[in-house]
Amino acid sequence: MEEIRKMKTAVIGCGMISNIYIRNLKRMFSIIDLAAVCDMRQESAEKQAQVYGIERVMTMEEIAADPDIELVINLTPAFAHYDVIRQMLLAGKHVWTEKMLTTDLEKGRELLKIADEKGLYLGVAPDTVLGAGVQTARNIIDSGLIGEVTSCVASVNRNQPLNSEFFRFLRGNGGALPYDVGIYYVAALTALLGPVEEVQAYGMPAPAHPAEMLSMNGLDAWRIPGNNLLAGCMKFKSGAVGTVHFNGNAAGEEKQLIYIYGTKGILRLGDPDTFGGFVKLTLPNAQEIDIPMTHGYDGKPLADQPDVIDLAYGHRGIGAAEMAWAIRGGRPNRCSKEFGFHAMEVLCGMDEAAASHKPYALTSTFEMAPLQAGYFCKNGSLPADAERSLMA
Repeated sequence: MEEIRKMKTAVIGCGMISNIYIRNLKRMFSIIDLAAVCDMRQESAEKQAQVYGIERVMTMEEIAADPDIELVINLTPAFAHYDVIRQMLLAGKHVWTEKMLTTDLEKGRELLKIADEKGLYLGVAPDTVLGAGVQTARNIIDSGLIGEVTSCVASVNRNQPLNSEFFRFLRGNGGALPYDVGIYYVAALTALLGPVEEVQAYGMPAPAHPAEMLSMNGLDAWRIPGNNLLAGCMKFKSGAVGTVHFNGNAAGEEKQLIYIYGTKGILRLGDPDTFGGFVKLTLPNAQEIDIPMTHGYDGKPLADQPDVIDLAYGHRGIGAAEMAWAIRGGRPNRCSKEFGFHAMEVLCGMDEAAASHKPYALTSTFEMAPLQAGYFCKNGSLPADAERSLMA
């Protein structure tokens, strides 16, 4: 690793999610040299620079003009992604962006075209698909232990209108549950089973939401844009079929499930919105058993006293680091622009199918190689450093 030149990196967007990204990029991945932070609110960038010991606070224009910065990590809200990504690609920077790629398919296609024309990498979250849970499940599926996969099912519910009181970005485009949370489930299923060929769906918008919290300071009501509930079907190119249920109009505690059904067995997965979760296997005439993780990056936070968000996102940044290794090695990155666009098109296609009452045929595809098994995060006893699994 000492022979590999670190990648000088800048973070754009210093909101809540930037804390775990910045900590991990500085402490967990040897390939990254985090040199600068940027935010439209100067004071937010200055605070993060001070807290985490980052040398420079820069504007977007300064980042774009700096020849030493190779990689930009975009942590802005989804509705700002297109403008940030486009500006950085046109400036010749590789870009890693938080989910989703954009909130518009045509703008997404434009970004892919710019990256291709300029020979740049564009990586897209969620990188939870590189975590121990999904990678262990992929290992089981690829080994043939559950036979040929025939179907899958995924479901999650949240009270998204109430959540939008706490997280204002949810009130804009990309804030509906299928796009804010359902994308983790679509990404997990496609990372496990490959690209989707066709989708069908029914949808429902979010209700107008009256303010419930006293802290809203006079804001009476609002409505999250788009379908906040999608019930859809997917036909995978492999021949498997799947159903998804993303309900952001539900009250009560969040419930998640993912099942993968095969001709020889069934897998049950934990929350794909995290890096770890669990993988459970059921074979005929046998009880369900826990499968030990075969990969590192299980989401356990580095901090001794982690923030609440770190408990779920403790290894956020794997995708950016894996892409940096891919750039240095001259190979495709796993959470590629094609992967990110395909997951986005699945959801946009469901929206279109719900509106037209007709199936939507996907135009995109992708390939994703699994990470090599047997590398684990350092815990004082295991010598196999998980970052080596990102190198090839």
